[in-house]
Order: sequence, then C-alpha cells, then structure tokens
Amino acid sequence: MSLADTSLDDVLDTFDFLDDWEERYRYVIDLGRKLPPLDASEMTDTYKVRGCQSQVWLVPDVDADGRINLRGDSDAHIVKGLVALMLLIYSGKTPAEILATDARAILDRMGLSAHLSPMRANGLFSMVERIRDMAEAA
Repeated sequence: MSLADTSLDDVLDTFDFLDDWEERYRYVIDLGRKLPPLDASEMTDTYKVRGCQSQVWLVPDVDADGRINLRGDSDAHIVKGLVALMLLIYSGKTPAEILATDARAILDRMGLSAHLSPMRANGLFSMVERIRDMAEAA
C-alpha cells in the first residue's frame, strides 16, 4: 500500500478514532513507511529543509497544470511520517491552493502540535514554511 492510497480525510478520521497517543505515533510512522525513498542524488542541500532536528528533504515537481507534486524523505521514522503528512496536506495543489491552506489548523485539529517536542514542532513548521516558499517561487 502506498501513500497515494491514503487521503488527508483518512488520516483525520483515523486520528479521531485512535484515542491513545502511542497508537497515533505508530500510525504516523506507518504513513512514513509508505513513502517511496528519494534517490540519493536528491538528498542534497538544494532540497534539504533547514530548521529540522532530523534531516529532511522535500522535492517539488511542477506538472503541466502548474500543480506542485511533492516527494520527501527523512532519516528519522517519526519525521518521515510527518513528511508524509505534509505531502497529504499540500502535494498536488496549485501554488495558490498551497498558500491558502492552513496547515496549522489541520495539525491543531489532530492535536499534533501539542504532542510533539518543541524541536519536532519547529521542524514541522519549517517544512510548512519551505513548502509555502516553493509555492511562492512557482
């Protein structure tokens, strides 16, 4: 099963269903396992996200319709799951749709911001800012 078989609504429903944070963390890690690995040639400073405790890479591919399709990876399991979550929130959208998306509201609804360490939360919002920067540049 790949991440393409999962929607953001599926994730939100699963988070609502799971009432234990250990189970929710395992679910986020499982989302990360669905990400195809990036090619080693893409794990460069060009695609590296600054401000993350772990190493994170986000690669944008703009299609013919101007939609930004994101691919990503991390060297940490939980962070790789957070990368997968960012892809579910943002990938496949136009730059205008990305800029209009309130990721903080989605993450707050999930309760994620409150249950991550301050360093992980900062890294997560560094990913959000990097994706917004990509949208502004597109």
